[in-house]
Parts: sequence; structure tokens; C-alpha cells
Amino acid sequence: MEYFRFGSFEVSRICLGTWIWAGIDAAESLRAIHRAFDLGINFVDTAPLYGKGLAEEILGKALAEHGNRDKIFVATKVGIEWTQSTSFRNSSVARIRQELDDSLRRLGTDYIDLYQVHWPDPRIPIEETAGELLRIQQAGKVRALGVSNFSIEQMDRFRAIAPLVSIQPPYNIFERQNEKNVLPYAKQHGLVILAYGAICRGLLSGKMTPSTKLSAGDYRQGDPKFQPPRFSQYLAAAHALDQFAREKHGKPVLALAVRWLLDQGAVPIWGARVPSQLDNVNEAFGWKLTPADMKAIDAIVAENVSDPVGPEFMAQPPRP
Repeated sequence: MEYFRFGSFEVSRICLGTWIWAGIDAAESLRAIHRAFDLGINFVDTAPLYGKGLAEEILGKALAEHGNRDKIFVATKVGIEWTQSTSFRNSSVARIRQELDDSLRRLGTDYIDLYQVHWPDPRIPIEETAGELLRIQQAGKVRALGVSNFSIEQMDRFRAIAPLVSIQPPYNIFERQNEKNVLPYAKQHGLVILAYGAICRGLLSGKMTPSTKLSAGDYRQGDPKFQPPRFSQYLAAAHALDQFAREKHGKPVLALAVRWLLDQGAVPIWGARVPSQLDNVNEAFGWKLTPADMKAIDAIVAENVSDPVGPEFMAQPPRP
């Protein structure tokens, strides 16, 4: 495992992602978190929206069983409200206060290491949101503040009110729109880049084939990448990347996708809902991609994906 300094904390360069949905086996997810701890992963990202509180509850149980809360860097989020049938952005002061109390209770802790605004709320001034988060930080309930899915202009407005230490954008070999502005801005201002969607929702896992069928209710059914004609294009690219990684480095495409992010200076968020999904974590370490490798990867993607599309389908709607 590789580590880096995040403030005063030494954290793993792999962040465990805990995004879950209905039907997930909570006991298996709990075992997956413990497996991550055993592998040296001490950085965990979650959110109230994930499983509508269930992900935080499972992580809270894992923290209690682990018994070393000060050794685990916990990141969660704020600013999404949900009903039985939908969810939407809400970064009002009242919502922030309610979510903070609920997250602390579910996590079984009296502080959060990194508190991130999940999505910018067009109905609430960013200055108002940042001001409330600054008050929470000054009260000692959160150690550091981050944002997710923010633009440069939105980050500038946030930073004018409160200290900002991280940005969490969608970022992977196939989804690189943020390289134009958000990522250079983050590097310029010393922000930690937490990359979600590291293996592009399974497309870079090496496990998908043209016969792969998504189950009813699978959120990826709304992703244009999983629909024709793009699905075959992305699978062809993933297959070619897998061949390249094995021939040049003796690694599968999953390790390549994660190593690529590490060498871009990002912290990949590795989602795992069962322990076996962490079996290949160590394959991402102990080697690096060369500039020639980076050019070859770009060429493979350009050759196979003629109709690229970004992760826009995941955007949370504003409040009705």
C-alpha cells in the first residue's frame, strides 16, 4: 500500500468507496470494510445518500468493531435530501445541520475527518453553505472540508469563505472531461483529488463482456456507455487496454485503470461491496506507467471509442 500526507494524517492512496443500493448484503459489506482495513486501507468515503443511511451505519459498525477510530480517515458528504422515490440537492443551513447530526449518529463518532458537499445546490448561495460548514469545522465536529462535482468558479466562491482541501470529481481513463479545468485548478491550489468512478462503473474491471446483462433496477441502465452502440465501443477499448497492460506490465486492466489514476496524482476510490472485490488491490502498487504508456493508452481509447460520453447521467437534480 502507498500512503500520502493528508493534513496531519497518513492516509492510503486507495480510498474505499462504500456506495450501496437496495438489495446489498449488509453483512458482506461489513466484511468488505474489515478486509480493506486488513489490506492497509485507512481512508473510507461514504455519504448519507448511499443506501439512504445504510452505508454510514455499516461503516459505523465497522469502526466500532475495529476499535481504532483515530487510525481511520472517514470522509462523508452533505447536501442531498431524499424521499421514498427520489433524491435532490439541498445545501441549506437547516439541511446541513440535520445531516451532520444524522451522520455522526450513524457513524458512531463525534467528528468527521473530511466533510464534503455532495453536489452544488443552485438554490442556495455557495457562500451560505461554506459559511455554515466553516462554523461546524470551528466547533470541532469536522476536521477538514471538501467538495464534490464543483466547477472552478464554485470552488473559488467556496474558498473565499472557508478553507477547502479536496475535490471529488468523476475521473477515469474513459471520463476525462475534468482534465480541462478542474484538475489543473486542484493541482494549482494543492487540493487532494479523490477520483470517483475509477473503473467506470465496471467497464474497466475486465469482467464485462458483450453478453453482460444489467439486472432490473441497476443504475447503470441510465448510463449511455452501457447502451448500443457505445457499449461495444467501450468494451473493445477495455479489451485492448487489458491486452496492453498484460503485455507491457503483466497486469490486468483493473490494475492499469487504478495505476493510471495514481500516476495522474489522484486518489482512486475503490468501491467494494463484498471482500473478494478487494483481492486485486495490491496489483496497483509497485510499478508505474511511463510517458510512452500514457500515450499508448490515449491512442487505444481514441481508436476504439468513436462516440465518447461523460458521466453526466449521474448528476443529482436540483430541488423541485
